[in-house]
Amino acid sequence: MERKEFSIARFLSSKSRFDNIVLLEGFIVGILAGVVAVIYRLMLSYGEKIAYFVVDYIKNNTFHLCIWIICILMIGFIISKLLKYESYISGSGIPQVEAEMIDQIDEKWYKVILAKMIAGTLSIVGGLSLGREGPSIQLGAMIGKGLASVFKRMKLEEKYLLTCGAAAGLSAAFNAPLAGVLFALEEIHKNFSPLALVTVMVASLTGDFISKNIFGMTPSLYFPLVESLPLGQYGFLIILGVIVGLLGVFYNKTTMFTLKLYDKITFLKNNQKIYIPLIISIGFMIFYPDVLCGGHHIIDLLHEGNYVLSSVLLLLVMKFIFSLISFGSGAPGGIFFPLLVLGSLIGCGYAIVVTTYCGVPNMYFNNFIVVAMAGLFASIVRAPITGIVLIAEMCGSLSQFLPIAVCSFVGYIVANMLRCEPIYHSLLNRMIKNGNHEISLEEKEILHYSIELGSCCLDKPIKELGLPKECVILSINRGIEEIVPRGDTVLHLGDHLTILVNKENREVTKDILHKFFTLEI
Repeated sequence: MERKEFSIARFLSSKSRFDNIVLLEGFIVGILAGVVAVIYRLMLSYGEKIAYFVVDYIKNNTFHLCIWIICILMIGFIISKLLKYESYISGSGIPQVEAEMIDQIDEKWYKVILAKMIAGTLSIVGGLSLGREGPSIQLGAMIGKGLASVFKRMKLEEKYLLTCGAAAGLSAAFNAPLAGVLFALEEIHKNFSPLALVTVMVASLTGDFISKNIFGMTPSLYFPLVESLPLGQYGFLIILGVIVGLLGVFYNKTTMFTLKLYDKITFLKNNQKIYIPLIISIGFMIFYPDVLCGGHHIIDLLHEGNYVLSSVLLLLVMKFIFSLISFGSGAPGGIFFPLLVLGSLIGCGYAIVVTTYCGVPNMYFNNFIVVAMAGLFASIVRAPITGIVLIAEMCGSLSQFLPIAVCSFVGYIVANMLRCEPIYHSLLNRMIKNGNHEISLEEKEILHYSIELGSCCLDKPIKELGLPKECVILSINRGIEEIVPRGDTVLHLGDHLTILVNKENREVTKDILHKFFTLEI
């Protein structure tokens, strides 16, 4: 893809204009990504309704069952062709966006949008246990890339717009704008520069506004909570945090193990392995339909009450198994929402135990369901702040912030102590290692750093830092003032640096710069 030639002089002379343009483009991406995410959300909603209509349609009717088997084979055929048409639509899409950000792949944005929406919807019609969040993030990111491509923006702008699109996609998918911002910056952009924060927030809020105009103001995961759990009961939260931490590690390990098992299936091509979960889904439609699709049906069941521990545990095991089978096949769909559903079932089972045998009042039953979702998310994805904000937004209340935070951080610590790699990092590394991807590299890349309290370069002139030769400090933002750096320019606390680096040695250089500009404990 042709890009405008990068010029340091041009960049320095138009820094303010660049910021304003990126901000405007972020707003446009938020609109477009929000619309696409809403359309995709509606398509999946209708797809789920069709799946449960089929459950009633084939019940006790052999002829209808035979018709559906034929339909399943047709669905599998279409999805397999779409996977062959564009292989990057497989899975959740989040590892693909992360790979795009580090220039390991170069997706065709229009192919991804078209194929992902169709294949993702058909996967839900087939009853597969997949979520909408990962595809929504990928679709939003591809909207950002498409805008950058159409208007021939440089690589730096493209990455900002990719992040904006990802945030708007998640925000529109779950009506969670703050979680969209945090996830996009924490997991996708991996940088909290002022420009990135403001631009991504504009895009995320725009996507959320569009979503709420279609789906209303009701939170997507509403659980009626009477009041916050008393401080005297927080010991139960710590125990729950340990449990979800251990189960999160188990989830990550079994997910990667399932992918390896699918790799050993050689009689089917990669794009044809979608037939396996689709055929298995027929059995679940007949004998255990509660595990089908993303899991909204399970959330509705939890709202009804009257839980039996054995039934909850059986549903947890079956949902877990079918989610692994569905995702492991490479089907276009995410693990984000299914893992939240698994967390809700873990919390429900735990709540049954503590309210029945440990003297915890039954009025706090739903509290354990909510905090378990956040805890499991934190242990699996290893993004506790995003998980805390996401669950708080999706449940429509910030009153549970402290108990959610306690469970999340305990789960996070347990997973870290067991040295379990975050699931999206594992998936990204696997994709890069196993795939023959077209690597798109340019000679230069822009990085952003802020001078932190305690950093070794604080109050020192640039010429005394000993920066790597391949690094050039382009500009320094100090408040509203923009400074053109010279050798005798002294760096102050809070200074925001824009640095040009050689992309060839980027990762090594980033490690060095991190030690220069951040506090190392």
